[in-house]
Amino acid sequence: MTVVAPATAIIRPWHRVPYAECLRAMREFTAGRGPDTPDEIWLVEHPPLFTLGLAADPRHLLDRGAIPVEQTERGGEVTYHGPGQVVAYLLYDLRRIKVLVKDFVVRMEAATIELLAAYQIRAVRRPRAPGVYVADGDGGAGAKIAALGIKVSRGCTYHGIALNVAMDLEPFRRIDPCGYPGQPVTDLRTLVGDVDPSRVADEFARLLARHIESP
Repeated sequence: MTVVAPATAIIRPWHRVPYAECLRAMREFTAGRGPDTPDEIWLVEHPPLFTLGLAADPRHLLDRGAIPVEQTERGGEVTYHGPGQVVAYLLYDLRRIKVLVKDFVVRMEAATIELLAAYQIRAVRRPRAPGVYVADGDGGAGAKIAALGIKVSRGCTYHGIALNVAMDLEPFRRIDPCGYPGQPVTDLRTLVGDVDPSRVADEFARLLARHIESP
């Protein structure tokens, strides 16, 4: 694995937390932060749930079954969160690090692509469809492996990016992932075999911090 310089942001270790509790904490952190508040990266996994972005079309949630649904203020469409997924919530002051929103998203994707390359997986972006996709045989966007959506309040970000590491992928078949009918979804375990999500989470956070904090 690439050696990554220490992050300026505080990195909170990967752990399971209910989505509503985490969302409330992100909102409170962002509303209460000042110009000197350190940036933070929160690494979590959630019990099973579907989340809808601010402008999500509910028709893309095909069959919720017994899985809860949460409306959020992040960008993006519908996605699924569950055990074995590494979610990195990125609580950054964009004004202080002098990064525009569009570039912030690009840096998140670039960090994810670099992480996957360390596992010998070629991954790519997809135009007009934020997230990270495993490259297909022609080098285009194949199965989706990471979904992202952020919210910016007073120049500060929250929400972030969710990387599928070692999941039950069945619930993704109950949605049109990020609004795309038939979009296949995969995870790291399917591609490379057994992986330790806590180790992946640590590697992921350090790469995210390096890409986001680079001048």
